[in-house]
Amino acid sequence: MSEFAKGEVWLVGAGPGDAGLLTLHAVEALRAADVVVHDALVSAEVLEYAAGAELVHLGKRGGQPSPKQPEINARLIAEARAGRRVVRLKGGDPFMFGRGTEEVLALVAAGVRFRVVPGITAGIGGLAYAGIPVTSRDVNSSVIFLTGHDHTGLSPEGIDWAAVGRAAGMIVLYMAMRHMGEIAEKLMAGGLAADTPVAVVMRASTPQMRVLDTTLEKAAADIAESGIGAPAIVSIGRGNLLRAQMAWG
Repeated sequence: MSEFAKGEVWLVGAGPGDAGLLTLHAVEALRAADVVVHDALVSAEVLEYAAGAELVHLGKRGGQPSPKQPEINARLIAEARAGRRVVRLKGGDPFMFGRGTEEVLALVAAGVRFRVVPGITAGIGGLAYAGIPVTSRDVNSSVIFLTGHDHTGLSPEGIDWAAVGRAAGMIVLYMAMRHMGEIAEKLMAGGLAADTPVAVVMRASTPQMRVLDTTLEKAAADIAESGIGAPAIVSIGRGNLLRAQMAWG
């Protein structure tokens, strides 16, 4: 492992929840850290590797009081300037809809040394725990990853949903639960079949994982009826049909 020097910030991906999915670099960084600034969705099992560090919870949750991004950036910079080894621990991968870019650019502007440790994202690893491959030679050769809301909290307006439906064999949605009905309507209006298989994986890779199998047309109603909620990943496409044979998690 590279030396984790004092005054550095390492942005570390914690994966979707199962601590066994941490990389070796992530484990060593957590063990060496003086302070760990972590997201809300980082599991207690993962945080056990940082037993010698100060734990600072600065996580964002939709619809709940959350720290502002400038506050998080400032805390990272202040801890580094105090000569501490800082781990910014982010659920999944730092650069997959995780504000990692904003944090890195803030560190660059402040002249703080940093490193990025990629993590397994829920849209790949979490779905694998549910028996869903994001690509399969006999089913699809393309996958598109999308966020279900933009910086305002609304369904993204800049996405050509009709083009997405035509182009992708599988569509993987992050943070889409609140807008699933609207997203499904846009995809169907663009030509995607109403009976396209949909899987909703809640708390992927953890003991609390739940999976809802539904269709594009019924997804919003089935989500509401089932009680499945965030954090969850949504997979749309024929690859979900392989779950009947491949589910193991």
